[in-house]
Amino acid sequence: MPHHAVTWIWQHPGWPDFSWQVAGVQPRLQRCWRNLGILLGRSGALTPAGDLETETRAALDTLLQNIVTSSAIEGERLNVASVRSSLARRLGVDVANGQPSPRAEGLAELMLDATLNPDSGLDAERLFQWHRWLFPDAEASLTTLRPGQWRGMEPMQVVSGRIDRPRVHFEAPPRAGLESEIEQFLAWFESSRHDAALDPLVRAGLAHFWFVTLHPFEDGNGRIARAIADLALAQADQQSIRLYAMSAAILERRADYYRCLEESQRGTTDLTAWLVWFLDTLEATLLSVLDQVERTLGKARFWQRFVMAKLLPEQIKVLNRLLDGSDKGFEHGISSSQYQKVAKVSKATATRHLAGLVEKGCLERLPGGGRSTRYQVPERFYRRELFAALAVADASARGRAD
Repeated sequence: MPHHAVTWIWQHPGWPDFSWQVAGVQPRLQRCWRNLGILLGRSGALTPAGDLETETRAALDTLLQNIVTSSAIEGERLNVASVRSSLARRLGVDVANGQPSPRAEGLAELMLDATLNPDSGLDAERLFQWHRWLFPDAEASLTTLRPGQWRGMEPMQVVSGRIDRPRVHFEAPPRAGLESEIEQFLAWFESSRHDAALDPLVRAGLAHFWFVTLHPFEDGNGRIARAIADLALAQADQQSIRLYAMSAAILERRADYYRCLEESQRGTTDLTAWLVWFLDTLEATLLSVLDQVERTLGKARFWQRFVMAKLLPEQIKVLNRLLDGSDKGFEHGISSSQYQKVAKVSKATATRHLAGLVEKGCLERLPGGGRSTRYQVPERFYRRELFAALAVADASARGRAD
């Protein structure tokens, strides 16, 4: 038998017997599990026990973000209002606007099935149904895409560049034998759920990589791979997957995502680099949501303290902008000129309003003077020591790991 160099991971003699370096993976697992636990505990403070509607609306926002960002990773822009309407109807939440479309309906069905039915087995028929939901209009279009069927016999490559000088980023396993490859993956996915030696978060990362490497469909493999990871995460912790959207963090790191996939698919069956990337991205997701939760709780504490402060509508508007945090552009406080713009008042009125807010304790003046003076909500309304402790612990753990 002629010898030829290994080009793709699926040609490696060890495929698909994956391994990884514990020293690189274990500290990241510990941080993710700790942050998941904190997230569950903190999010419980957001909704009173039995407040199902508030809890469902929060889940709706998270699931919507996951759908929209997973499609954006592939370069597709969805009609957000339409997807939100489809999700809301299935969750029993009343929302205004948004006409459901076959596309939105299918994406809502797929995401809800992946995250809210973690105990249903994953088999080929379930994957076919996900694929049909992903491409509900394919049969009526001119495309050769076959929804709910494995890809055809032609080679499956991911290519970029000029036609005469293409760059092959990845080539999937040949069509011949694909069914047995899928059967092996599905059997592992079911049996590994009960493998006490395999961490559930590592399992989610492996499932994502393995499926996208098989690339069994003509299109939609990335989105279905991320849905499989969501399913694995939902099986790991049946509550928290409704609180965060990992696809949002993947979208922010899109170039690194594809680079890490490509490098790992050209490497050996040691998937340390991929798992490190996956867990770092999961950790970033959890910390981002924890920060949002803490801001929400801080905002509630603030208004609980100042509910009787007799504030003016303009002051309330500015305070809410500050309490909503860095995404509103005021992470370093607000100046008098910014107050003028937000509140739509004169310079003299802005100065008077800010002085009144400082006097009542709603704002504190930051160091600096003159026109550069800035004001912020007092830190005591945010339990920042939680995040400071996390940062110190994580820096220490990284130092030991790296």
